[in-house]
Amino acid sequence: MNWSSLQNGSDIRGVALEGVADEPVTLTPDIARTLGWAFADWIKEESGISQPRISIGHDSRCSASSLKQGVAEGIELSDGSVGDCGLASTPAMFMSTVFEPHAYEGAIMLTASHLPFNRNGLKFFTRAGGLDKKDITSILKRAEQKGLLEAQLLVRTETTELMPDYSAHLVSIIRAGTGMEKPLDGLHIIVDAGNGAGGFFVEQILQPLGADTTGSQFLEPDGMFPNHIPNPEDAAAMSAMVEAVRQQKADFGIIFDTDVDRAGAVDKKGNPINRNRFIALMAAIVLEEHPGTTVVTDSVTSSGLKQWIESLGGIHHRFKRGYRNVINESIRLNESGVSSELALETSGHGALKENYFLDDGAYQIAKILVKLAQLHHTQAGTIDTLIESLQEPAEALEIRPKIKVADFSAYADQVLEAFVDYVEAQEDWERTPDNFEGVHVTVPNGWILVRKSLHDPQMPINIESNLEGGATALKQQVVAFLAAFDALEF
Repeated sequence: MNWSSLQNGSDIRGVALEGVADEPVTLTPDIARTLGWAFADWIKEESGISQPRISIGHDSRCSASSLKQGVAEGIELSDGSVGDCGLASTPAMFMSTVFEPHAYEGAIMLTASHLPFNRNGLKFFTRAGGLDKKDITSILKRAEQKGLLEAQLLVRTETTELMPDYSAHLVSIIRAGTGMEKPLDGLHIIVDAGNGAGGFFVEQILQPLGADTTGSQFLEPDGMFPNHIPNPEDAAAMSAMVEAVRQQKADFGIIFDTDVDRAGAVDKKGNPINRNRFIALMAAIVLEEHPGTTVVTDSVTSSGLKQWIESLGGIHHRFKRGYRNVINESIRLNESGVSSELALETSGHGALKENYFLDDGAYQIAKILVKLAQLHHTQAGTIDTLIESLQEPAEALEIRPKIKVADFSAYADQVLEAFVDYVEAQEDWERTPDNFEGVHVTVPNGWILVRKSLHDPQMPINIESNLEGGATALKQQVVAFLAAFDALEF
């Protein structure tokens, strides 16, 4: 058993079901049992609590029930007790450590975000927030030392109602932000939950606030995800939401990923609000409340977004890919005395300082709904007018050549070193200052970023141009340079 292979940054992920060729099962209930034990043991050492209370929740995946059973058994084998939250969102699971009367010492969410039906994983929380990479490494080392454990009868597991409390929390935030009992009255707002865990948002949040939710779709949990991948970045998922907004003539559309820690939207004209546009909208809202604050993003945000944030009086700090990287950098800036109220990755992962720096798609949507209601009731415009002046690239693309050697990280470093030399030899190219990942190059009318993947044998390359066809031309030039590296496969 290679326990370390289950680590995926600050999460644990594996194949939990058969059914996909060449993907053997790596995350079983037996393995989950040891992981539950290891997390409880880790909490005992970190907190000094001999019998920790730990909550467990899950998204709609078909493997959730059996894995939850295993995790719960492991926690009890470590003298802990379990609160079974059932179908839940990842952000709500963190809040289970905060809300009274829940106040668990730790929380586990069973999810693999937007990955295919056969995958699953574990996300861990304490009251201090989500665990970091080093914490996951420690938990996996404990699991390796302990080995597989035998099943036992659950005796200290109780069912707990978490999602109603989480929903009431969001409802109260929207009411407080608008000063109205039913601030969404007169607005037609629809949700696409992608058959994940986000269906609660319709009945427990939008409808109590007065919204017409007719036409909401794919609200029923289904771990096979029969309609589309629950992912605000996915073109098919966003197209389904756009079509629904247009057919229903809705004022606003909301789309969640499987476990609701990411979100996207569609305005009343049918324009997608995701990636750079979603960051721009959140930045506009946050900068209105916190003038001059720093907005931390990942490394692939557009030049237009940088100009947009600066035009609103904010500071754009472009950092590394990875939602924990972005969030931790925003936390670091605050600790160093620099105001940073918002951290957002183009994937939709985003966190606000006011909300425990928790990446919570539903909370971000709640902030947007406050602004939507304010605009509606004052007849001051619609959400799309807030970002209508955002300059977007004429063409943007991404390619991910594979690296066909075992030590792919070291090989990627060699490619990046050679690319630096290549860039310096170009007359009108220059390395972008204040860059924290890979080689970021500013070129006439655009930019190029060549970086290495942290977990996969790939070299992601992002290219953006303000000229139609400009990114394609830059891609051809970059690919021609990379053709000299035999271990790269396009």
